Order: sequence, then C-alpha cells, then structure tokens
Amino acid sequence: MTNSAERLLGRMREVADLDGIAGALSWDEETQLPNQGHVARGRQTACLFAIRHQRLTDPTLGDLIDSVLADPSAPHITAAAATRLKTRRDRELKVPEDLVKRIAQTRSIATSVWREARRTSSFALFQPQLEAVVALARERADALRVGSDYACRYDALLDEFEPEMTTARLQPVFDELERGLVPIVGEISTRPRPNRKFLEATFADRAQWDFGVGLLKDLGFDLGRGRMDRSTHPFTETLSEHDIRLTTRIDEADPLSAIFSTVHEAGHGMFEQGFSPEHFGTPLAAAPSLGLHESQSRLWENQVARSRAFWVHYLPKLKLAFPPLSSVTLEEFYRAVNSVERGFIRVDADEVTYNLHILVRFALEKALIDGDLPVSAIPETWNEKMRVYLEVSPPNDALGCLQDIHWATTAIGYFPTYTIGNLYSAQLMSAFMSRHPNATTDFENGQFAPLLTWLREQVHRRGYLDSAEVTVRNATGRGLSVGPFLDYLRSKYL
Repeated sequence: MTNSAERLLGRMREVADLDGIAGALSWDEETQLPNQGHVARGRQTACLFAIRHQRLTDPTLGDLIDSVLADPSAPHITAAAATRLKTRRDRELKVPEDLVKRIAQTRSIATSVWREARRTSSFALFQPQLEAVVALARERADALRVGSDYACRYDALLDEFEPEMTTARLQPVFDELERGLVPIVGEISTRPRPNRKFLEATFADRAQWDFGVGLLKDLGFDLGRGRMDRSTHPFTETLSEHDIRLTTRIDEADPLSAIFSTVHEAGHGMFEQGFSPEHFGTPLAAAPSLGLHESQSRLWENQVARSRAFWVHYLPKLKLAFPPLSSVTLEEFYRAVNSVERGFIRVDADEVTYNLHILVRFALEKALIDGDLPVSAIPETWNEKMRVYLEVSPPNDALGCLQDIHWATTAIGYFPTYTIGNLYSAQLMSAFMSRHPNATTDFENGQFAPLLTWLREQVHRRGYLDSAEVTVRNATGRGLSVGPFLDYLRSKYL
C-alpha cells in the first residue's frame, strides 16, 4: 500500500471517529440529557460539527483522495472508499462552516421547543423555530446546488438521505403506489375489524423488556457489540463498529409497541453489525442510503414479525410471559397484529396505510423547501392532505403536524426514505422466499439464521460499495419497484 493510501485511511478513520462521537452525543441527548442541557449540547454539537467540517474540507485530504484515485495500483477497497469520501467532501466544500454551526445550534434548540409544542399541542410555539429550520434548509440546498445538476432545492436535500434519488424519479413511483394503495385500503375498510379486546390489560414492564431482549438474541443482534435502552421514540445509533445502540419504548397498556419497535430497531442494528471488517473505519462501512437501511428494519418488523409463521413460534412464549393472553388463539392474535385502520399517527400506522402518511409529508416538505408553502399554512394544509389520503382530520396539532421530530432536527428530505425502505423490503423478502422455499417452516421453528445470512451476503457486507438501487437490483433482479409491495399486501390482506 502506498504512503498516500495509508495516510488517507488514517484520515478516514478520524472522520469515522468524529461520526461516532456525534452519535454518542445524539444518543445521550435522546436518552439521558436533562431538560436544561439542550442549549449547551447545541453548542457542543456545533463545535464538533465544525471540527468535522474542517477535517473534511482540509485541502490535504483532497490531495490524498486525488492521489489514490489516480493510482492504478491502489487497492480496490481503498479506491472505492476514496470515491465515497470524495462525494461527501465535495458536498461539505459547498457548505460554509458558519452555516454548519448555525444548523447544529438551531437543531438542538428547535428539537427542545418542538417537544414542548407537541406536549401542549401548540404549532404557534414551534412555528418560529420551524421557520428558522426551513430558511437554513433552503440556504443549505442553494449552496449544494452550486455547480450541480439538482433540478430543485428539494433534490439537493433528498440526495443527502437517499443518494442518487431525485424527485423526478420518485414522484412516478409514489403516484403508482398511491393508485395501488387507495383501493386496497378501501376494500379492507369494509370488513369487520379484528378483535383486540384481549390487549386491554396491563402487561408488566420488566416482562416486556425481557421478552424484547430475548427477541434480539433470537433474531441475531449481537449484544456483545451493542445494547438496548429506552427512549420516547425508538432509534438506532452507531458509536463504532462494535458499539451499536438500540432503544425501544415500553407501554404497560400496549405490549405490541415494545415488540415491534424492538424488532424494527434490531433490523437497523443487524445491518450496522453486518458490515465487512475490511470496510471498518472507511465510508464503505455504511448503508448506501437510508431507504436501504429502512428496508432492513421494515423487513424484520413487518415481513417477519407480523407473519403468521413468526407467531406460531412466539405466541406460546408470549402467553407464558403475559397471562392475560392465555386464551387467545393464533388466528385471533395474527389478525390483531395486522389490524388495518386509517389513523392520525404515522408511527402507529399499520403496514397498509403507513405509506399514505409519507405521501402527506413528502408533498408538504417539497412545497416548503421549494417556496410553494409558507410555514404558517402547515397545520391547515396537513389536515387537508390527511383528509385526501386517509379520510381523517386530526383534532389538534399534536395528532397532526407536530407528531414527528424530523423537521425540528433539520431532516427535511428524510421522509421518502421510509417508503423507499418499505418497497425495497418487499423486493428483498420476495427474492429470499423464492430461493428458500423452507423459510416459512424456519420461522415457525424460530430459525432466522438463513434469512440473516442471506441479508448479510446480499446487503450488509456490501456496505456502500454500490448505490442502494444497484445493491437491490443485484439481490432481486430489479431496481426500485412498487409491484412486489402491492403483491405482498394483496396476498396478505385481500
């Protein structure tokens, strides 16, 4: 290995470590930080992000990248990592350091204000902060568009979360999905609702926690390289290749919340634990997009944990842990965990209606960033879109436009990745099932290693060697597609 390659790998490791420190601060902010600590945390985060920005924009780093990319003898992995780092560096070079600091500071304060605004259901309280967030997002998008071929501001932000995806590519996919989903939801809504009375009981906190830890072990999450904690909104954070933090939420009146949030985050965590060791410390030890990352959480949560086969194995265990469920049948429980209902809250939505919630957010944030919607009009426009897509009207802001934290964290352009993940998950599961005809029997016996092994080979170990769509195409034979997801829903629900 040349001296330039060795030095570049050292720089990559430094950036990866700074990313890990940022992850530690983020994890702490969501799980441990006292209420009065947000202003100082915003200052600390801004300082860290400025240091990372300086490292990424250092001319010496650019010289090292160019040297490696110009060297035909450079190892393939090093050259591939250099290409990914160059893409990230080029974006950083376009964004002034002062803007990086202002975004970090605004994110911390806006998040704190959002929590209070949601608690009091007051959009008016959050509006000034959101106006600041949108202004900064537009400023960032304008900076990123300089010298690029982004067709609009929104594309510049979307590309941060779903690289190589554009509005022009995504809009027809979402339109096709909407056309397919609306009649499915309509047909299901005419049928009797499943009985969920047996869930109206108290389910002990400790028993739920222990059941969740057991699920993590069974599915394949390595607790020697990770841990689980609690948070209001479950999430996964990577502090290093051997330190993956999951969180879950436990509600003694709703055991399903902890089960499915734990399985969902396990999907994210197993992806993070599945990167190839030869990629550690480089940009290749990462998902190529948030959509592909979400495909892993959705696959395990919905395709696996909401399947009848999964509960053939786990319902007896659940009954032992929770006596109120002792008399429920497999069919009753299966129908209950797959109940479909038009509702207000995205995170509580079933797999059939969930993507309609994303279509609402996609339309709004696109209009916000491209200047077609003022922040003050969000509550009214949100409620109007909810009536169009889901035929419900939120009674207050907390159940409407204040329910998500994303905009407060400046993550505009993030929401489409959830639906992209749902589509990819159906494609991947369909491909796996076609190649593993005994998969259903495996699930009934609590055997998930064949699925995890296949995902390791097809997705996890690939890391960021290819784009998300190329990775999925190699694994399934086609790029982003609506068909497998709609086929899955029709076969399961109609």
